[in-house]
Amino acid sequence: MPSPSSAPSLADRIEDLLPQTQCTKCGYPACRPYAQAIADGSAPHNQCPPGGAEGIARLSQLLGRPVIPLNPANGVEQPRLLAVIDEQACIGCTLCIQACPVDAIAGAAKQMHTVIDELCTGCELCVAPCPVDCITMETATPGRTGWQAWSQEAADAARARHDWRSVRLKRDKQENDARLAAKAAAKLKEVEAAEAGTPEQQAEQARKKAIIQAAMERARLKKLQAEQDSAPKAS
Repeated sequence: MPSPSSAPSLADRIEDLLPQTQCTKCGYPACRPYAQAIADGSAPHNQCPPGGAEGIARLSQLLGRPVIPLNPANGVEQPRLLAVIDEQACIGCTLCIQACPVDAIAGAAKQMHTVIDELCTGCELCVAPCPVDCITMETATPGRTGWQAWSQEAADAARARHDWRSVRLKRDKQENDARLAAKAAAKLKEVEAAEAGTPEQQAEQARKKAIIQAAMERARLKKLQAEQDSAPKAS
């Protein structure tokens, strides 16, 4: 989202018109990347099944482009769906929780999971990862499709949950990387401090040091690449 002091970009305004189900049916990993692709001309404005015909009309008006049919390669306009977990069959693997882009599934490892109905966007991303096929999608808005089956308030709330989830996952990864880096540094210090009298012991010590140092260097380069990838691109 744009900062309060900056004018919304075209991608911002396009994103505001998307339903924020984060379903990836448009061919992009979330609504924001699709909005950016429309803005830069690399994607057409008819690839969002949850938005349906009304969503395409809204985008057409903003972009000054013709209203065109939904691309069938991306899916069909349909009623809003709701994920339902067979709680008796659920094994608590957490794969559906990890897959849900808007934190609409509650549960813990080896505990029963359940869908928070009012938060579910019907994206279907939780179905495929389930190893015991205990998740089904049921029609939540019979007779109402696209934006008639959704609301701007629901879209805004879904986007907020998706954005917060992204921040949380990034923070968790950074914290885990920091723990691993500290552990590796402590292990390296331990290896360097160990006595190695015989040539064999010295060779083993050198081998362990090389392994740890190589792992630390890979982690450093990976972190550097991630920072470069997330840095704002020059316009």
